[in-house]
Formats: sequence, C-alpha cells, structure tokens
Amino acid sequence: MIIDLRSDTVTKPTQAMLEAMMCAEVGDDVFREDKTVNLLEQRVANMFGKSTALFFPSGTMANQTAIKLHTQPGEQVICDKYAHIYNYESGGAAFNSGVSCKLIDGTRGMFTAKQVKEAINPTDYWYAKTSLVEVENTTNKGGGACWDFEELKKIKKVCRDNNLGFHLDGARLWNALIAKQETTQQYGDLFDTISVCLSKGLGCPVGSVLLGDEQIMKNALRIRKVFGGNMRQIGYLAAAGLYALDNHINRLAEDHNKAKEIGEVLSKLSVIKRVEPIETNIVIFELNNDVDENNFVKKLSKKNIHIISMGNHKLRIVTHLDYTNDMHENVLQVLRKI
Repeated sequence: MIIDLRSDTVTKPTQAMLEAMMCAEVGDDVFREDKTVNLLEQRVANMFGKSTALFFPSGTMANQTAIKLHTQPGEQVICDKYAHIYNYESGGAAFNSGVSCKLIDGTRGMFTAKQVKEAINPTDYWYAKTSLVEVENTTNKGGGACWDFEELKKIKKVCRDNNLGFHLDGARLWNALIAKQETTQQYGDLFDTISVCLSKGLGCPVGSVLLGDEQIMKNALRIRKVFGGNMRQIGYLAAAGLYALDNHINRLAEDHNKAKEIGEVLSKLSVIKRVEPIETNIVIFELNNDVDENNFVKKLSKKNIHIISMGNHKLRIVTHLDYTNDMHENVLQVLRKI
C-alpha cells in the first residue's frame, strides 16, 4: 500500500469520472466549439454570479492571466509573503506582466485591511503604481488556513476606495467553502477575478477556471493564447470538472476530518515541536531542532508513507480523494509508533 500525502494533486480520476470524460461531446475550443467546456465555463460563472469564465490548463496560468488583466508593466501587486503567485509561479508576475510584488508580513498567509492600506504606494511618479491586491484562500504555505470573510470585505472596501483590482487565488477555495460554510456567490460578489482549481481537492486530472465580469475578462482569451494555453478538444477534461462539481465538493469534509486526526496524533509525539492549526486538508508541523527532517521523511517512506519537507524542520501532509480509510488507519498507527 503506497500512501502519497505529498499533495492533493497526486489523485487519479475515479472510474465514474473517467466514464464521464469518455462520453463527453467535444469540439475545437480554439473556435469555441467545444460544447462541454462551454458548459463548464458557464456553470462555474453562474455559481459565482459572474458573466464570464475561461478554462485553463493550470492554476498558475489562470493567476498569471489575472495579473495581466489587472496591471500594466511597472506597476505593483500587493500580496502576502506566503502567496503562491510570489513563491511558486517561477517569477511569472515579473516575467509575464512586468510587475513587482509588495509583500505583506501576514499571519499564515493572511493579512488585514489596515495592512493593505499601509502597503499602497503614494501617487508620486517615482513609486510603482499599486494596481492590484491578491489573496489566496485557502493558504497553501499557511497550512490550509481560511480567511475571515469579514476581513475580506474590509479589504474590498480599501480596494474600491483606492481603485485597485481584487483577485482571489482560489486554488483550494472549495475547501474553504466547506470548512466555513460559505457560498460561491459570496466570493463572486466580492472579487473582481477568481481562479479555482479542479485538479486539487476535486480530483480532476488537470484544469483551472478563471472567472470575472465581461469587462475585466474581455482580453483573457487573447492572453491565454499568448501564454500558449489554447487547446483543442478539451471537453474530455471539462467533463471531469463537471463530474467533480457534482460529486466531489461535499466530500472534502472527509479530508478535513482526517487531517485533523493526523494533527492530533502528531501533537502528542515527543519529536514534534508544534503542529499548526488545521482547518482544512493541509497539516504543517515542525520537528524539534535535534530531529533530522530528512531522516524523519525517510523513516516514513520506508513504511510506504510519503510526505514533503518544507525546509527549516517543517513538514507537510495533505489529505485527498485517494487517501482511503484503510490508508488513514495505517498512517495513524505508524505515526503513533515513530
């Protein structure tokens, strides 16, 4: 039994998802003639109360397109120091859009409206023009933490008062919606653009969707083409997304419960310094300074349990669709004895 807890991106399509994919009605999406992807885009747009959505091969490309839509070269994006767009998108904000990032020193990837207001550059011409505020929900490096929606509303007001765009990297937004019992419509009302991922918690093989109102999204298709993201018969992939929306959202609560149970076991181990608060499906924990993190990972690997190191004695476990109850019991037993 191989138990892969490195990420929720390691899942494989279920048999039912594969059957839905094979039955998809497809066409050439470059000509906008793929009925299944058109259906997926319209459905996601409707879920969030937006007029327009566009399918992307990756969340990174969706985020990078959003940055391009909101900014001009030489301008600046406000985001947290843990933000995916800053840490894990290969410097794409600078490379693709020619913008810099003003990093906020937040808490677990989250910050306040007051911090946003303080981060906005003066209007003097020798400063980079602040154009966009970006948040990530849930926060990856923050251990799957969920934002306080009331604080997001306050940040929206700051954006509105200062004529700033507001983008949500919602790669794991589905997890936040389940954990906080919030709705897609709430987020659609708040953000100018939103990217949501289908290949993490929802178990699809590939794909993200970027959505917004018609005015902000009018150049999204062209930018996707510039980034090399045009595709042909992608209805096969879109069908997986439609199936996931019908069948894989509510079950995320199972992943959250398993993550919390893992955290409870870890917190009782003498080799663990601390376990960060667990709200969703990500467990980040820190080893004692005298514990070698590579040896810890190798010890688990010998038991066919694979996790990932984040450096500085921090390790990460991510529960997901393919992590079964039997696997879970095995992991708990191994951890108790480690």
